[in-house]
Amino acid sequence: MSYSYVIGILQARMGSTRLPGKTLIDICGKPLLEHILFRIGHSKLIDSMVVATTELPFDDPIAVLCQRLNIKCFRGAEKDVLDRYYQCARTYGAEVIVRITADDPFKDPVVMDQIIAESLAGGYDYVSNTIRPTFPEGLDVEVLTFRALERAWHEATTAADREHVTPYVWLHPDLFRLKNVEYVRDLSHLRWTLDTPEDLAFIRAVYERLYRLGSLFLMSDVLHLLEEQPALLELNANLERFAGHKKIMRRRSE
Repeated sequence: MSYSYVIGILQARMGSTRLPGKTLIDICGKPLLEHILFRIGHSKLIDSMVVATTELPFDDPIAVLCQRLNIKCFRGAEKDVLDRYYQCARTYGAEVIVRITADDPFKDPVVMDQIIAESLAGGYDYVSNTIRPTFPEGLDVEVLTFRALERAWHEATTAADREHVTPYVWLHPDLFRLKNVEYVRDLSHLRWTLDTPEDLAFIRAVYERLYRLGSLFLMSDVLHLLEEQPALLELNANLERFAGHKKIMRRRSE
């Protein structure tokens, strides 16, 4: 396995229709983005981390937080997120890109490293745990080569493909070498992402029970907590799972 320079690119913006400003919303005394960066920082296979936000003044607070945390910050297009990713990856010399979103407060570095390792060892263009989801929603990991990203940047034309970065790749198995990583059992019914007030109530409840300053809790810890306190699942049980994925598919069919 030859060495590749792996960059985690975390897309973040303050705009959200259902939960405005959620990227910096307070959880246990720290903004959400800071929690996610802390968790990603425990990855053993990500060489560098960049937050990719927009050029809009509304997103200045994200850049300010990155400066405070000494994290690289790239600013690019608001809606053409594929272009933002490509320009960011090219600027920082990425050979392999880990796509990370800023609304998943339980990102697990162990899961991330498992999928990055599959990508590096197998010579794949794209590896994820989302083509056939079995992990809890919010533990999504997508890893793609710069060459795959560049080809998508050149060839993707629909608004859905350019807004969501990777659909052009994973919807074209005829063009790219893909691999899906699955968990030992199907946990895709669990929703661990942040999009609504109900999600926020669930996330805060879990953090209040598991978060300790300077320490890291993992997927296994959350699963154990939910086994002991199943009532927590009711906090956001009424919400649709993988709504973002379904939205992509609807938009591409329009």
